[in-house]
Amino acid sequence: MTSKAERVQTGIRVEKRLLKVLKALAEHLDISVGDLVEGIALHSFENRPPFSQDTIRKIEQLKDVYELDWGADDSHKFKEPDA
Repeated sequence: MTSKAERVQTGIRVEKRLLKVLKALAEHLDISVGDLVEGIALHSFENRPPFSQDTIRKIEQLKDVYELDWGADDSHKFKEPDA
């Protein structure tokens, strides 16, 4: 295992309301959005839940605030609007 992380800038596209929830959650947890996404990914790769029950409750509140009504089952159904 390497103890030094080599981070790179990326230009990923993320649904607007989802990004708002991620930013607000990162702010709540006092971490960067990048650190939040890394943590979610690493936990997912090991099939481990990334969040405590308290954090899940906060996520639900943030989803309500930002009107994010999508869930995991919707993730492969997203369609780009016609340009």
